Amino acid sequence: MGSRMRRRIRSAALPVHRHSLPQLVVDGALVALAYFLAFRLRFDFHVTGRYDELLETTIPWVVPVSLVVFAAFGLYQRLWTFVGQRDYEAVVKGVIVATLVIVGAITLLHPVQTAPRVVFHHDTFQIESSPVTLPASVISLFFLLALTLLIGARFIVHLVVEGRVTSFRMAKGARDVLIIGGGDGGRLVVRELVRNPQLRLRPVGFLDDDPRKQGIKNEHGLKVLGTTSVPDLERVLDEVEPEEVVIAIPSAPGTLRARVVTACRERGIPVRTMPTVFELLRDGSGHLRVTHQLREVRVEDMLGREPVRMELERVGAYLAGQVVMVTGAGGSVGGELCRQIAQVGPRRLVLLDHAEDNLFEIVRELEEERHVRTAVPVLADCKEEERMREVLTEHRPAAVFHAAAYKHVMMMELNPVEAIRNNALATRLVARIAGETGVRSFVLVSTDKAVKPATVMGASKALAEWAVEAAAVQHPRTKYSTVRFGNVLASSGSVVPIFRRQIATGGPVTVTDPRMTRYFMTIPEAVQLIIRAGSLSETSGELFVLEMGEPVKIVELAETMIRLSGLEPQRDIAIEIVGARPGEKFHEDLFNPYEHPQPTPAQKIVRAERDALDPTWVERTFTEINLLVLEGDAAALAEHVCNLAGARTTRAGGEGAGVPT
Repeated sequence: MGSRMRRRIRSAALPVHRHSLPQLVVDGALVALAYFLAFRLRFDFHVTGRYDELLETTIPWVVPVSLVVFAAFGLYQRLWTFVGQRDYEAVVKGVIVATLVIVGAITLLHPVQTAPRVVFHHDTFQIESSPVTLPASVISLFFLLALTLLIGARFIVHLVVEGRVTSFRMAKGARDVLIIGGGDGGRLVVRELVRNPQLRLRPVGFLDDDPRKQGIKNEHGLKVLGTTSVPDLERVLDEVEPEEVVIAIPSAPGTLRARVVTACRERGIPVRTMPTVFELLRDGSGHLRVTHQLREVRVEDMLGREPVRMELERVGAYLAGQVVMVTGAGGSVGGELCRQIAQVGPRRLVLLDHAEDNLFEIVRELEEERHVRTAVPVLADCKEEERMREVLTEHRPAAVFHAAAYKHVMMMELNPVEAIRNNALATRLVARIAGETGVRSFVLVSTDKAVKPATVMGASKALAEWAVEAAAVQHPRTKYSTVRFGNVLASSGSVVPIFRRQIATGGPVTVTDPRMTRYFMTIPEAVQLIIRAGSLSETSGELFVLEMGEPVKIVELAETMIRLSGLEPQRDIAIEIVGARPGEKFHEDLFNPYEHPQPTPAQKIVRAERDALDPTWVERTFTEINLLVLEGDAAALAEHVCNLAGARTTRAGGEGAGVPT
């Protein structure tokens, strides 16, 4: 926050970019020329008498005064090679104000007077002289000439640098490229291709769904050839026969990307895409070289979900200037939480993880690549009470995001004691200490596997949700909330990295059952919604569920990934059905039977309304579980927690209105 404020102050104090001094000199010369020509044209190139003196007297200060006004309007904070509409608007405003200042100064200061003359007035002779002011015609001419010269200079420089091209006559071997998206992204791609003919890529046209753009040519003579609907897409691909297609819409929904990839694959045309909005925001280089950032289409681009668009600085404003702690900071979700929270300017960002390598990597990324100076790494285990109390007492965070958890279902089935200790008991411990140390906001990151759990991992997360709900009653000063969502792509527990490895080794790709479906969401989008949900709680203990769109068939996901690798399912890469594992559900749910979805002010976030849970029952339950953990009886523990997880569901609607007793 402080660094941003210092940058703003420096920018206001010195509104002239150091590389724009030549622009300052050129503008000074153009203003002087406009002022000079205004007089010459007005008096038919024969300026005589006092007006000639007025020109000579005022031009030395007219130029610097005009440049100061222009600088105040920000004309020298950007190079002319990047001039745009706002810059032209600033030139118009600057010339208007500069003209008014010059006229006002000459009118008030009277730099030139007429020759003294003797005047007979009231029976006496007086020597009088009158001020020489700018004629209205000179003022008008100066305004028009200055405006024309200043805008013309910028336009010419921009035109020369852009290299306005009417035809793309490139080197031999240049490949035809069809661009999906005729907006800003498409124009950026074309501009890069025009500037860099060595890329050997020749744009041939656009596809865009905006009806106003149909058939219209852009400044490079490229035409919008049709829409992205399947008939138009196939027609244009067949008529133009491009050798490559570029999707130039960073916020394009997965359905559009899937249509393009499918149509192009049928014709053997490779497809590349611009980075998503999240990837562009995460680019810490400070440079946007579009052609360098074009990449192959990935499976997460084609999920068919409409992307959520939120202003992170607005929805995360409640974290600005605060001490924020993220547990499991080295994990996939925890790491992305750290990246996004760092953008809103916390006073201190405490990164807690018990895996040294993961913690080292996220801290290195934040400090070296993103230049975050508020990150504090803490190596600690959430299961250790004394250490957690020590950390929370030392840093006194205002908000805690608890993302630390084991995620791999099969690993948890084989190690139920550790699953319960880490996912359930540790969550209860951290939630309790957070309440005792005065944390204002505590957010638990949960999973859809906690709904009607059929595995130890799911049951452990259900218990974690109950622990947070009970803590909300026991510690009213802290506002507790839980955020539940489905699978996130590329996380440590996701099937996508497994499929990638299997495809890379030549297969087979293993799918448990052809009926299996799962919800999917990208990690950056899920984390953005988690941060938003952290500010939604009206009462403590609320549960928020992220809308995940339509579930995806795992076998179709596997087929899509194989095709994106340039291979054909069952021909190049086999898909092997291995059978569902014990306790594995064919379809995941986002709500328990006793939970009722309610809308919230936030897009893609719903509140799960449910009857209150009895904290006494929760305490008794965790006491029983803790004893089984201490005994180390894995089989008894696994059976017990799965039975407990079903207790609330079976009692829903019964005695106590669904509150286990």
